[in-house]
Amino acid sequence: MARDDGFPVWKAALLAGVAAVFAAGLAGVYVSMPRSDYSFLKLPRNLQELQVLTVHLEGYTSDYTIQVLVGYCAVYIFMQTFMIPGNIFMSLLAGALFGQLGGLALVIFAATAGASSCYFLSKLVGKPLVFSLWPDKLTFFQKQVAKRREKLLNYMPFLRVTTTLPNTFINFSSPIVGVPYHTFFLATAIGLIPAAYVTVRVFLLLLYSSFPQSIAVLFLIGLVSVTPTLLGKNETPSRAPDMAASTN
Repeated sequence: MARDDGFPVWKAALLAGVAAVFAAGLAGVYVSMPRSDYSFLKLPRNLQELQVLTVHLEGYTSDYTIQVLVGYCAVYIFMQTFMIPGNIFMSLLAGALFGQLGGLALVIFAATAGASSCYFLSKLVGKPLVFSLWPDKLTFFQKQVAKRREKLLNYMPFLRVTTTLPNTFINFSSPIVGVPYHTFFLATAIGLIPAAYVTVRVFLLLLYSSFPQSIAVLFLIGLVSVTPTLLGKNETPSRAPDMAASTN
């Protein structure tokens, strides 16, 4: 794959334009939210304050469900598109607002939509950025995709449930290395389910379960979570690139 030199002015302008459209959309969502007393919105310092915050948020969501859904999805998609950290917090929030099943469905929808938005943004302007930010990872990913071209629908979900490559990198580099969108979409929707379930479930356990039950279930969830990573060691070459970049 040929390396792109520099970042063309027209691509920078296009990226700025896309960011401006997203910012305008977020501003529109914000001004359309109903007036309310937002004094309860503060960073909780303990479990009791977290429970109080959740009660207030549940009441607000019950009164303005559609507005909260639209606002949540808009923020989540924006964060995914521009690789802004904080998606774990958004997943926890979904569990608090909509429960286990509703929160899980919302996270899968918003995360898949956001990853898709990032995919198409990269298709437009991403090639020089990927070469600049992740040259070693891009080479590694390109070789793995080429090697598994006939079995990408098996390989891509595997990447989502392991720490072999960061999710932000997968979203942005997939079109560059030739992963078809239909494969990317299905792999994302399927592969994000375990992580989404864990984050939504953990929040609900902390709020509503007894301490022994919480510890037991969290231990099981942790065991299930690390199993794909341990299995993934067999898939990663001995000289895989540095994976120090932050994940979603």
